Amino acid sequence: MKDQSDKTAAVSAPDLNSILARSGGSRSGRWRLIIAAVLVVAVAIFMIFGRRTESGLPQYRTEAARIGSLVVTVSATGNLAPTNQVNLGSELSGTIAQVLVDDDERVRKGQVLARLDLSKFEDAVAKSRGALAVAEASLKQAQATVVEARAKLDRYREVARLSGGKVPSKIEIESAQADVERADANVASARASIAEAKAALQTDLTNLSRGSIRSPIDGVVLLRAVDPGQTVAASLQAVTLFTLAEDLSKMELSVDVDEADVGSVKAGLKASFTVDAWPGRRFEAAITRVGFNATDSDGVVSYPAVLQVANDDLSLRPGMTATAEITTVSREQVLLVPNAALRYSPPAPSAQRTAGSSVLSSLMPRPPRSAPRASAPPRADDGSQRLWVLREGTVVPLQVRTGATNGRVTEIVGGDLQAGMEVITETASANP
Repeated sequence: MKDQSDKTAAVSAPDLNSILARSGGSRSGRWRLIIAAVLVVAVAIFMIFGRRTESGLPQYRTEAARIGSLVVTVSATGNLAPTNQVNLGSELSGTIAQVLVDDDERVRKGQVLARLDLSKFEDAVAKSRGALAVAEASLKQAQATVVEARAKLDRYREVARLSGGKVPSKIEIESAQADVERADANVASARASIAEAKAALQTDLTNLSRGSIRSPIDGVVLLRAVDPGQTVAASLQAVTLFTLAEDLSKMELSVDVDEADVGSVKAGLKASFTVDAWPGRRFEAAITRVGFNATDSDGVVSYPAVLQVANDDLSLRPGMTATAEITTVSREQVLLVPNAALRYSPPAPSAQRTAGSSVLSSLMPRPPRSAPRASAPPRADDGSQRLWVLREGTVVPLQVRTGATNGRVTEIVGGDLQAGMEVITETASANP
């Protein structure tokens, strides 16, 4: 533009000089000189602004629709934990006499981890054994009484037979019969006492065995919370003495899924996660359960999901904080467009200069024009959406049906859009 105006000025300079020379300095000559200068300036302005008007057409930024892969993920955070964690305590009260394991030791099912002071439990067993012996002796005594009472009754019956019923009297025979029945009852009572004594002995033996705290699983000691000499009051509260993890080669990741994403998260989906302890490394996982119990944290509602994690090299540890990416959609060879194309709407048409407008009117000062606002085109009743493509410099609308989106690109599942078409993402400023 500047070069053109310079050329115009260069060409016009000799003409002004010749006009000035012919005018001879008269008043009419000066007027002709002014008119000629105005005409030269007008021609220069017309050439400059006319060229600007031609180049002031709107410019567009476009991006080609393409065939590619679409992966949609949901982010969630949580903590790792063993698949089976046991908090082991004591059912009995007493004083810890021995602690046989320490933190991080591997233990077997049934292995003794600690022992209480067993003296009082051993005394209880001895007392129960004595009570059982007394009950057994009472049974033998009752059985002997039964034999004696039956013999007496049989003798009375034989005498009555021989005497023709004259002796003994009927009352004596009935008394002997009652003695037999009482003896039988004493035998039954003695047997019941023996059963009761055996049960008491078994209870004391069980308490004696429970005085030795054993591991219920094969696993690892995560926490030892007891020392020798410590008193355990099991009747007041459930005291945790040891925390055991069954198998650290398989772990669980419990994460909180936002309510906006929980509809797309379900059991069986694949996921990956990272932990701060191993930067740059991703661990694979799979969802095993999505819970229904919601939690509300400062107005943010989330739902628990459990992921199964393989930890064969034991690089992951319980309690680690993990950030998981759950893959909800994974599709190959689908038509994709940038999300900006679906949000784009062409600006409203502005008033153009008419052919009859004067050049001077273009020089008049005007208030600044605000840039037209672009709003996302509305969806149609059938769920389709409109976007705009550029064909040979012409803006053309197209109706399409959209599918899944990952926030950057969106899948096109229907419509006339083809791969390679240039979709408009925004309007660029016109050239000055």
